[in-house]
Amino acid sequence: EVQLQASGGGLVQTGGSLRLSCAASGFTFEDYAIGWFRQAPGKEREGVSSITINYGDKFYADSVKGRFTISSDNSKNTVYLQMNSLKPEDTAVYYCAADPLRVGLLDEYDYWGQGTEVTVSS
Repeated sequence: EVQLQASGGGLVQTGGSLRLSCAASGFTFEDYAIGWFRQAPGKEREGVSSITINYGDKFYADSVKGRFTISSDNSKNTVYLQMNSLKPEDTAVYYCAADPLRVGLLDEYDYWGQGTEVTVSS
C-alpha cells in the first residue's frame, strides 16, 4: 500500500523558514516522482515543486523559485521541501504526492498524502 506522510508545517513569521518532509512507503521510491502541492483557502490546488527520484530532475513554480528547495534522501525514502523567505501568500495546506509516470507540477499524481498546514503571519 502506497503511503505518503507529510509533516513539518507550522506557524512562522514573514521571512522565516520551514522544512517539510514527505516520508514514503509501499513502493519503489527510486521509480517515482514526488511532488509538493498546496491549497490556500478559497483557491485551487497548485503545484509547488517536484523531483524525479531516479534522475534528480527538479521543478519549481515561478512563485517559489529561489526561495524553496526540493531534495530527497533515498536512504530514508523521504523528500524534503526547504522553504525560506516565506511570505503570507505561501499560507496553505501542503500536500505531497507520488506517481510512477508523471513529473512536473500538474496535480494528476496517482497517490496523495494528508496535508500539513503552513501559516505565514505578516
